[in-house]
Amino acid sequence: MTSDFAGRVAIVTGAGRGMGRAVAARLAAGGAKLVVNDLDADSAERAAGALQESGAEALATPGDVTSSADVARMVASAIEHFGRIDVLVNNAGVLRPTPVFELEEEEWDMVVNGNLKSTYLCSRAVLPAMRDQGWGRIVNFSSTAGKSVSTVGGAHYTASKAAILGFTRHLAKEEAAHGITVNAVCPGLIDTEMVRSTISKERTAAYASSFPIARLGEPYEVAELVAFLASDKAAYITGASLDINGGDLTI
Repeated sequence: MTSDFAGRVAIVTGAGRGMGRAVAARLAAGGAKLVVNDLDADSAERAAGALQESGAEALATPGDVTSSADVARMVASAIEHFGRIDVLVNNAGVLRPTPVFELEEEEWDMVVNGNLKSTYLCSRAVLPAMRDQGWGRIVNFSSTAGKSVSTVGGAHYTASKAAILGFTRHLAKEEAAHGITVNAVCPGLIDTEMVRSTISKERTAAYASSFPIARLGEPYEVAELVAFLASDKAAYITGASLDINGGDLTI
């Protein structure tokens, strides 16, 4: 593994499991110091502990990324502990399959806030540190749903993931002069606990067999794409959205 991130400090939200945990592990393997956020404190502590056991420096910062107070505490802890913030990966998100006909306002707000508001709050919170150092990488998690229609989630999921793409483009334009790039990744159906707990094994297998690359994606594959966007190698890429979906959108 290369040391692309030696001396860098990365915050990964929703890093207690799934794609977030894989991203944190990949950045740590490249030499980054990790700030591990998750809504579930035990998950955050376990993920940070696993990184520490692998030889990485890691700090668990449990909290709700839809809360500006929790986000402020997370960022302050990162700066107090590590002295800087170089990379933010807005991975935390919420998935629900409820159709619009049955969708209550409370659930709409929960999903949209969990996906979109969290991305805005965390991005805003790290900008002062990134501007001060003249370098930063923000990678937002959208989805194939953001470009089409969700395979698994409801309209609130699709709408929030589409909005993240617009937010990514706009923030990229605002921050380019400050040495900060902002990009989005758009995963398709990835083999995570969230997907497995939302749809049946039979439905999962049926979806997988319908893709040109006839399988689910793996979290580590998404992590490699995020790591590229967070590195110096992607210095001339900003405002972009990169698909990783096994060819799903070509169908």
